[in-house]
Amino acid sequence: MPPAVPPAVPVSDPGHDPLEVRLSTALGGRTAQAIEKAFGYRAVGDLLSHYPRRYARRGELTALSELKLDESVTIVAEVRSVTERPMRAKRGSILEVIISDGRAHLTLTFFNQAWRAKDLRPGLRGIFAGKVGEYRGARQLAHPDYELFDPDDAAAPALDPSADPALAKGWAEQPIPIYPATSTVASWQYAKAVDQILDTFGSGPPLADPVPADIRRARGLVDFGRALQLVHRPATDADWHRAHDALRFQEAFVLQAALLRQRAERRAEPATSRTPGRFSAEFADRLPFTLTHDQLTVGAEIDRDLADGAPMNRLVQGEVGSGKTLVALRAMLAVADSGGQSAFLAPTEVLAGQHLRSLTSALGPDLAARLRPTLLTGQLPVALRRKALLAAASGSASIVVGTHALLGDSVTFAELGLVVVDEQHRFGVDQREALRLKGVETGAAPHVLVLTATPIPRTVAMTVFGDLDVSTITELPAGRSPIESFVVPLAEHPGWENRIWQRLSEELAQGRQGFVVCPAIDPKHVEDADADEMSAAAAPSGIAASASALVDPDSPNGAPLHPTAAVITVLEQVRAHPLFADRRVEPLHGRMSSEEKDTTMRAFAAGQIDVLIATTVIEVGVDVPNASTMVVLDADRFGVAQLHQLRGRIGRGGVPGLCLFVTHAELETPARERVDAVAATLDGFALAQVDLELRREGNVLGRAQSGGRSSLKLLRVARDGDVIAEARTLAAEVLDADPALAEHPALAAALASRLDAAEAAFLAKS
Repeated sequence: MPPAVPPAVPVSDPGHDPLEVRLSTALGGRTAQAIEKAFGYRAVGDLLSHYPRRYARRGELTALSELKLDESVTIVAEVRSVTERPMRAKRGSILEVIISDGRAHLTLTFFNQAWRAKDLRPGLRGIFAGKVGEYRGARQLAHPDYELFDPDDAAAPALDPSADPALAKGWAEQPIPIYPATSTVASWQYAKAVDQILDTFGSGPPLADPVPADIRRARGLVDFGRALQLVHRPATDADWHRAHDALRFQEAFVLQAALLRQRAERRAEPATSRTPGRFSAEFADRLPFTLTHDQLTVGAEIDRDLADGAPMNRLVQGEVGSGKTLVALRAMLAVADSGGQSAFLAPTEVLAGQHLRSLTSALGPDLAARLRPTLLTGQLPVALRRKALLAAASGSASIVVGTHALLGDSVTFAELGLVVVDEQHRFGVDQREALRLKGVETGAAPHVLVLTATPIPRTVAMTVFGDLDVSTITELPAGRSPIESFVVPLAEHPGWENRIWQRLSEELAQGRQGFVVCPAIDPKHVEDADADEMSAAAAPSGIAASASALVDPDSPNGAPLHPTAAVITVLEQVRAHPLFADRRVEPLHGRMSSEEKDTTMRAFAAGQIDVLIATTVIEVGVDVPNASTMVVLDADRFGVAQLHQLRGRIGRGGVPGLCLFVTHAELETPARERVDAVAATLDGFALAQVDLELRREGNVLGRAQSGGRSSLKLLRVARDGDVIAEARTLAAEVLDADPALAEHPALAAALASRLDAAEAAFLAKS
């Protein structure tokens, strides 16, 4: 990156928002171009929100003469000489760099990395970190990490015994910001650009802070401008800690204000009031069981929302099998009672077909004939598709169940009053919004009901779904059987593999059925979803994107793994196994046609198939009460939520469930931690917290949910729950008192400009 040039216009120029000034103006064209190419930043605010990833010290001044063998050290030293020589025994070269602390010398050794000579030039100083080794009686660091100091730093004292001790100590202990860097823009180059920007801020007016002054004072937070100075130019560790506190709270406050305002705007849209009538009453009369307390409570909340003149926007989360679909059906009946239609969006054809059958069965012949539940998927034959499209457009179908095919331009409704999204984590916000807009086109905003069997920790719900009302079903209906879960660790006990198949055979001998789940369809293709239906949706979390990734992510060298379990190969192995000679074993995966999948699932549900060798197409919604056993092969290749969902396919009737999580993952690796965590508990809400802690919010708030990168920089959902909750409460108070934010122009400006376009789209569609 070329050196920065003086800005043509001061960043602090009155009348300009300093954060909106273009980098080309503030830094010069060549520097701005380099930063934009490396990071995509164009404005001063972008540059300054790229916070240091850590802080180093110039001087944890380990004396080179006192280094101990095999000790991990961090030292400050100066490069004295750089030489390259060829290896003797094989091709290649060795780069030897001699560094000194002014008293002693140490050798840095790099094999086949001669290019480092361009960085490590004599006279440069920096931090060097590594493990002390020995070669021919001399101490050395092989392939150390290092960070070179800015050679133009005039405050750096000479590294020699006569240096002023006080000056040396202050210089050595000052935190040095280390920025996320690239091969073209080094950390120190980025720091130099930041310094140039911050130098211009001192002469101008203070930066507008979106967090009101009274809230900052009550929390003891520094203002925005001071926080930027402290995070980029700390004199002590306490400085950047204070900056982080202020900037983290600001992120939470702005995001929660945006979510709450979006919620208020949505509720201001007109919606048709929907109240239960004759369809609802008939359905209640024919129910063969009593609703649980949670189902009644959540149902009452939905009834109140539907009766209101504002559109419902509610998330219902609950354990696998807790009755979320039943709650949704009661809402669809209330809409039908007032002449409206409901669209039920499911992530796969298998699940859509199962939902149609279960809804039709629950309604009974009479109600089903009048409400005409209709299926619409991408693989329907042309004649059936035309019939389904006509039923939706004419309004004769009160309930339309489908996959992404529901989102097509050719799909219209007569009066779409309710959108139900099942397993919301399998969809992006674009898909949900496209279906909602089909209701707006029919005259009024539809009510929206989002279902998930992947429980969400409260902090995530407040952050990702902050503009939705959240209902929770924790009770399971009577009759659900217990499930025992076990980890089968083949890394430690390879001899246990045959016992897996023996155990499955024992369950089949009792007249039961079983699933065997594989992450791949064949050795070259990992199943990420129904290819024809899910191309636009978010891939399920926690599974490899392609079968070529057959290396252990926890291995330091990317060591090859055993072949990934695949449906095609496992199918052959199980069919050939003597224990299953008289059993019917069939496959199920996303590359099968719609008709093949439907036929297979019907046969399995009817007990005509003993063992289903499947991919994650059976992850959600599949309900076969006689299925007692699930074997998940290569369980470490699935995420926590997926494993919990898969396990929920068994124990759904009067038959106790047995789940075997088979893994080659080593103990104390993240992959093994996931599997052990799921086996240890059936509590989906406890697992949701584990999932959040293991995956971090990089995935929780990633592209699958937001439609783009998250704008969060310092806020961490797993760690900052209290901050998020307090920010939401305070943001609500501000918006209640000042809905238009007329008295809070800085917050209004932040909502308008500082949330990036992708984040704004996420908020508009959530």
